[in-house]
Amino acid sequence: MDPGGQPTTLLAGDIGGTKTLLALYTMGGQQLELVHSHRYVSAEWPDLAPMVRAFLGSEQVPAAACFAVAGPVEGDRARLTNLPWQLSECGLSRNTGIGRVDLVNDFAVLIYGLPHLEPQQQACIHEGSALAGEPLLVLGAGTGLGVAFGLPGPEGLTAVASEAAHAEFAPRTQKEWELKQWLQQDLALERLSIERVVSGTGLGHVTRWLLQRRDPEGCHPLRQAGDDLPAASATAAAGGDPLAGEALALWLEAYGSVCGDLALGALARGGIWLAGGTAGKLLEPLRSHRFRQAFLAKGRLSRLLEAIPITAVIDPAIGQFSAACRARMLVG
Repeated sequence: MDPGGQPTTLLAGDIGGTKTLLALYTMGGQQLELVHSHRYVSAEWPDLAPMVRAFLGSEQVPAAACFAVAGPVEGDRARLTNLPWQLSECGLSRNTGIGRVDLVNDFAVLIYGLPHLEPQQQACIHEGSALAGEPLLVLGAGTGLGVAFGLPGPEGLTAVASEAAHAEFAPRTQKEWELKQWLQQDLALERLSIERVVSGTGLGHVTRWLLQRRDPEGCHPLRQAGDDLPAASATAAAGGDPLAGEALALWLEAYGSVCGDLALGALARGGIWLAGGTAGKLLEPLRSHRFRQAFLAKGRLSRLLEAIPITAVIDPAIGQFSAACRARMLVG
């Protein structure tokens, strides 16, 4: 409650080049309650501030706001990858009347929501025991691969964005080595980053490679999938197609191995979360022995990884929810 007895309100935004989602929440204790939300076409607005003013209308000015931004955030400024907006925390505060404003990368912001997920927002991939006060790791395999870390401190978690997905893809088997060589040639690349394989797009690349090897006559139905190849491949694998099943197995093993590497790099004993478009769609495959064994296959350190829980985030509105969690931190 504010000093006048009114519920404390918070503004959460998920800002993208195509669409912007704004949502107003009230805060009661540790619970957030969604009041209302609206979806805007980003390109129809000259800047974020007038959109926020239109959304709030005659509503009470929120106590704090957090905007998750699809682009890099440096200091108190953000540059959107696919919009000409130049955002700053001071400018947004001045032009909206909101006293406390935070800009966070749209993937890193997930760190703030993870500890507060309700059961219906998540699903267990690997059981373990998260340790309080230890770093968190979130990976999001979608069009690309998002990576972020959560570092605990006296004021709660701090989200740290990362470009770990652009590190070199390290083949572990002969098959992965051959895949890497083919992809570098096919995509005309000097080096192959992790996300070329470990992402939704990467599943499509793995399937294309196997089609070239296993289907030289071009008869396989997946040849007709076009841009929908990743989803079509996953569906075909679930239906028992051998080639698609082989592609999904290779992809799961690569994902599990990368997850284990990043968990060791951060000592993410506070837990690992898998987000992105594939988390909910491939829930059962991610629970398979292929992902788990590759995750744990780290020699002497496999026992350390065994204890770390892995959870899938299945709430499509996790970005908005996480921004609201961050806004709550701003008011203490």
